Amino acid sequence: MSESADAKALVGIIVGSESDREVINGAIEQLSEFGVASEFVVASAHRMPNRVHEWAGSAADRGLQVIIAGAGKAAHLAGVVAAYTPLPVIAVPMRTSDLGGLDSLLSMVQMPTGVPVATVAINGAKNAAILATQILGTADPRYRQVIVDYKQKMANA
Repeated sequence: MSESADAKALVGIIVGSESDREVINGAIEQLSEFGVASEFVVASAHRMPNRVHEWAGSAADRGLQVIIAGAGKAAHLAGVVAAYTPLPVIAVPMRTSDLGGLDSLLSMVQMPTGVPVATVAINGAKNAAILATQILGTADPRYRQVIVDYKQKMANA
């Protein structure tokens, strides 16, 4: 199902287009640096709705605990994913050529009651990975310590 998957993946990463890969690589790399296994898939909410439904609907059963969804332009992906899973979803709005990503940002933060999506800055893939690790850290002290260490490293820089 996934284009890139680790059998122990805790974070699922989905983008709507191959063109989003460059930005979302920041999340993949940050999670890897933190020792958090992830899986990655490209699936558009508009062009591949059945694939998105299957991937998001089975995410919790596959052991995922958090999902990061990145999209631009008609940025419905995070909301669609959130509709199909009980897991927390973090949206990464992508910078666009039309409105600089403001269109993506606004569509992601204006979710209806009952379908929340946490949203980071435009092209904020690294912050999405940090937030995902913080969420994991609420139940697993290893990931909490990863964040404590990360913040200490920033303070000492």
